[in-house]
Amino acid sequence: MRIRIVDAFTDRPFAGNPAGVLILDAFPDDERLQKIALEVNHAETAFAHRLPDGGEADWALRWFTPATEVNMCGHATLATAHVLHSTGVHEGPVRFATRSGVLSAAPRADGSITLDFPTAPLTAVDVPAGVTQALGAEVLTAFDTGPNIGDLLVEVADEKTVHALAPDLKALGAHSERGIIATARAEDPGRGYDFVSRCFFPNVGIDEDPVTGSAHTALAPYWSERLGRTELTGLQASPRSGRVRTELRGERTLLSGRAVTTIDGELLA
Repeated sequence: MRIRIVDAFTDRPFAGNPAGVLILDAFPDDERLQKIALEVNHAETAFAHRLPDGGEADWALRWFTPATEVNMCGHATLATAHVLHSTGVHEGPVRFATRSGVLSAAPRADGSITLDFPTAPLTAVDVPAGVTQALGAEVLTAFDTGPNIGDLLVEVADEKTVHALAPDLKALGAHSERGIIATARAEDPGRGYDFVSRCFFPNVGIDEDPVTGSAHTALAPYWSERLGRTELTGLQASPRSGRVRTELRGERTLLSGRAVTTIDGELLA
């Protein structure tokens, strides 16, 4: 098996969110997929194989963290589309059959790739008891993000608070299926982004995800309503950092970014 490591939502190596990508003839058994993902030990490893012509999708796609399979992953989808396009295996828009339905990725003239994902259905909830203490910051509002993502989206006071978060991850894991998305309005939109976020996913083996495409399907409708614009840019303020351009189109959200292949090798086991 040929395996590549791709940094997604960045235009330079060693930034953004790294993902393993394996292009296969067919999926091996789930146990083997999980072992490979654990060996790669990035937030996500994507496995894809071509589907017969004439169907609703071109490729089957699955995503695994080091601990479990997940329903949706934006950065590993971007990384997979990048590998397919950069190697010439697939040209033009590509449709992926996934646990979250058919997701598409289209190359753009500027070298970026745009993902078409379902918009997360946001439901306002009372701030769960203990979240403020676990996060280490006052929570202003809280929203459930629906079954595809399984996160709790919370807004905190300001951008500085997001940067300074040092949560109790064990305690945080008790409050959602996957984890917590913490966000705030950008302090200075002149810097090229409209909102900031950080994502903590202890329940799927990821203490902090560097750049999370799927989270932006919830962040896009949240901030579009508050800022009065459908096209926004989010900065995920992890140590690696990365930017995601979002465009809200009702029940669909477009996520755009670049990717860079940093490692290209062979899985021998």
